[in-house]
Amino acid sequence: MACGTALIKLGLKGKRIAVIGENRYEWGLSYLAVTCGTGIVVPLDKSLPENEIKSLIERAEVEAICYSKKYDEIMKKLKAEGIGKLKNLISMDLSSHEDGVYSIKELVEKGKKLIEEGDRSFQDAEINPEEMSIMLFTSGTTAMSKAVSLCHRNLCSNVMDIASVLDVNKDDTMLSFLPMHHVFECTVGFLYPLYRGAAVAFCEGIKHIADNLREYKISVMISVPVLFENMYRKLMKNVEKQGKLPKLQKGRRISNMLRKMHIDVRKKLFKEIHDVLGGNIRLFVSGAAALDVEVERGFNDLGFRIVQGYGLTETSPVISAGTDDHYREGSIGQIFPSLEVRIANPNEDGIGEIQVKGPSVMLGYYENEEANKKAFIEGYFRTGDLGRIDKDGYLFISGREKSVIVLKNGKNVFPEELENLVNRIEGIEESFVYGKPEADGDTKICIKVVYDPEIMKEMYKIDDEASIYELIHREVKAVNKTMPAYKYIREVMITTEPLIKTTTAKIKRHEELAKIL
Repeated sequence: MACGTALIKLGLKGKRIAVIGENRYEWGLSYLAVTCGTGIVVPLDKSLPENEIKSLIERAEVEAICYSKKYDEIMKKLKAEGIGKLKNLISMDLSSHEDGVYSIKELVEKGKKLIEEGDRSFQDAEINPEEMSIMLFTSGTTAMSKAVSLCHRNLCSNVMDIASVLDVNKDDTMLSFLPMHHVFECTVGFLYPLYRGAAVAFCEGIKHIADNLREYKISVMISVPVLFENMYRKLMKNVEKQGKLPKLQKGRRISNMLRKMHIDVRKKLFKEIHDVLGGNIRLFVSGAAALDVEVERGFNDLGFRIVQGYGLTETSPVISAGTDDHYREGSIGQIFPSLEVRIANPNEDGIGEIQVKGPSVMLGYYENEEANKKAFIEGYFRTGDLGRIDKDGYLFISGREKSVIVLKNGKNVFPEELENLVNRIEGIEESFVYGKPEADGDTKICIKVVYDPEIMKEMYKIDDEASIYELIHREVKAVNKTMPAYKYIREVMITTEPLIKTTTAKIKRHEELAKIL
């Protein structure tokens, strides 16, 4: 209340206020102070370069921005240049007003005094649940990114839906790892635990995850598949190094047999592994992309409940999620109670575009009628994702409609499916499958593989590129043999350079393809 009251006193009632910085208390404070009675919040990606930050501030007509010290010079420069409507700079780190920059700490103290003096401008602020209160930019280049308009109804209905299927309570502590500007982390990892009375601990960085899990006694963590996949494979690699893999595999077989008789001994049987991850983890939630089924099965066999969720920025974000009661391996769960989902134009396998209707679907793309006309059909939002729903109502995702490779014979190849198989090869960090046009009008399936030179040297005793290429090519051929011939990967490229990705570790396919071709 104090922060919001001070912001209104600055003349920011109804204005657009951006927030940019690392995951921290002041980020959450700024976000809530703006959305709960002051104006419209514009969360910005902390990884953006200066020119893109400048462009988004102008496009969103931002009048104030709350930021961490990393952006001191950029913000002062932008204000001096008179960019857009930007007038007020608010630092998350300054202890007092300095060189025309406000301190959020000082604003909180001023707000407390204003409230003591009877100022109720923030407390009594009327909020229209149907008006835009959050403006989010989709990932992509600044010119291509769209501004998603969300309202209180969107976020509140999604939080209610999450609460109806995921059990998080006041005894839980969630680790905040993904960037908070992203709606997945903001809704599921920030707003939802606040609603349920759970604690949120901010991760100190990817290298500190294991320490933070132990130090903060983390019981719930949400993240993206690449992190869970790396975590699982490192655990298994350490078990193998210690010579305990045969014992663990035997334990999994015994445990799985006992579970069929409703006897669960996983946490006791695999206590050593649970202790490595802090000893308190009871739930992992994976989102933003499909999780490798092998990793999903592996964590669950060891007593770590891991469920998948699915959604988009435009849906606030979650559309479906797995739970303890409703879980099917490989599925992204069942549709949330308040939503309607249909599969448009399904093929012979029941796969078609996932389309959704309901209270958490965005108001629309801000001032972009052309995009809105393409995004909605018969009241349903077109996700651009392809999937199917089985007879029991479980949703399965196949990939992005724009990413599908269509062959001359009409067959569809989903890059994500092939990438998941190739990424299981020891020493491969990530991969990118794409189609290359052929002279005969057909398309050749190709792959770009990012490998870890240290693992190649340690595991396979090779360090020259020719030998590494030969090994990877041989392993890719082995993957081919597990699939129909039309899905065969016929060309392999190798590199140690990471793929171009968003802040939630999704491959920027168009940019990566442009780089290759």
